[in-house]
Amino acid sequence: MRYELYYWPEIQGRGEFVRLALEEAGAAYVDVARRKGGTDKMLRLMHSPRLKEPPFAPPFLKAGKLIIGQTANILLYLGGRHGLAPKSEQGRLWTHQLQLTIADFLVEVHDTHHPIGVGLYYEDQKDEAKRRVGEFLKERAPKFLGYFEDVLKRNKTGWLVGRSLTYVDLSLFQIVAGLRYAFPNSMRKLSRKHPRVIDLHDRVARRPRIKTYLASPQRLAFNEYGIFRRYPELDL
Repeated sequence: MRYELYYWPEIQGRGEFVRLALEEAGAAYVDVARRKGGTDKMLRLMHSPRLKEPPFAPPFLKAGKLIIGQTANILLYLGGRHGLAPKSEQGRLWTHQLQLTIADFLVEVHDTHHPIGVGLYYEDQKDEAKRRVGEFLKERAPKFLGYFEDVLKRNKTGWLVGRSLTYVDLSLFQIVAGLRYAFPNSMRKLSRKHPRVIDLHDRVARRPRIKTYLASPQRLAFNEYGIFRRYPELDL
């Protein structure tokens, strides 16, 4: 099967978590909106009155006749099909639970630069953003990273779930990469306290398919339009 991934073409965003899983799986896929006319095609499909189960927003994945929305839901589907999740029900649910925690973490990252509303420019909420990021870097980021550090410590295999890589390991890799881009100074300090998380990031980056993907044009660069944004004044 050749998948169709629908996501905004200019940013990594939430779509990147799906791209990483597809790349690690060696799955054939088309990043539709990055092709000519692809964004219009994405919007037409998303708002088509013929869809009985329309996605709320990108990313969504077309797999045959299925259209699957929400990042964690897409990864739940791909994990089972491509060996990126445990076979047991308990293992699948635990992996999904961790991915939902990643989703919570991602919302808090986004809110560091848009604490009031997504409809306002960053410049309209800079004072509030500086206050928000202080609490994020002091309390929230250490809490999330500390949680994943503890999960890795308990599992004792170097991976978050079981004895081999799952899609949530790829997602934690992306979280660390994004935080290093947005908050390089703060992450140097946080990294020392979370060595297992950093080690997981480094090992994922060395995996053959991921390494090739990261060095390719297919991997979009971080920028100030996505979830992870580098504003020096917020890197406290």
